[in-house]
Amino acid sequence: MRKVRLFYAMIYFIVLYLPIVLIIAFSFNDSVYIAFPLKAFTLRWYQAAMENQQLLSAFSNSMIIAVTTAILATFSGMLAAMATTRYRFRGRSLATVSLFVPLALPTVVTGVALLSIFMMTGLGLSLATVILGHLMICTPFSYGVLVSRFDGLSPDFERASMDLGEPPLATFFRVTLPLAMPGIVSSLLLTFTISFDEFILAFFLSSNSPTLPVFMWSQMRFPDRLPLVLALASVVIIVSSILIVISQRLRSKQA
Repeated sequence: MRKVRLFYAMIYFIVLYLPIVLIIAFSFNDSVYIAFPLKAFTLRWYQAAMENQQLLSAFSNSMIIAVTTAILATFSGMLAAMATTRYRFRGRSLATVSLFVPLALPTVVTGVALLSIFMMTGLGLSLATVILGHLMICTPFSYGVLVSRFDGLSPDFERASMDLGEPPLATFFRVTLPLAMPGIVSSLLLTFTISFDEFILAFFLSSNSPTLPVFMWSQMRFPDRLPLVLALASVVIIVSSILIVISQRLRSKQA
């Protein structure tokens, strides 16, 4: 039975990670054709990516959206986590459940619904509408990270600070915020990664200001640009993996 489980685990990891390894390998191949054997090692696709103005514009859009979403989602998640862990109020369980409802909805349904709302209200599509859409899916992740952090923080520290004469706001900045900082940083990294990589909502809500994933998708229609897409995908995979590893290490430290 142990050998069967080991074999299953090996197959699982091969199916999951082999395509990622192939993407990175072909991004260094000096050929527009994605096939074995590899022709020669080259960095020209990465150089072409750095010189593509449309790509740089899409990257700038993704950075603006991801940074803004990470800050707003972490702020919202922190307030929600403090409310549900520090206070007892009617409807607390319902509020907690409602925070995770966006994760239960298919992203396509969420994108269509938001697009319909923006069109009916006369709001034009822009980077701001993408940020609003990303907030819906990133805030639950932020809340999930931060609620575990605040659950592990004893409220006695805050009570002691206020007993010594500190007002609630000063107690938050001098006691609560430093103690919760590992969770906050972890939330920022996680929500930044999710927002930066998100495609479906950005596809529905970005209009003429595409994000990097939307730009990559648009280039897939041209076979000669596929190596450029592979180079971009490799960079996104590596950077996203690094951010997720850092986020998980911070979570393990706070645990």
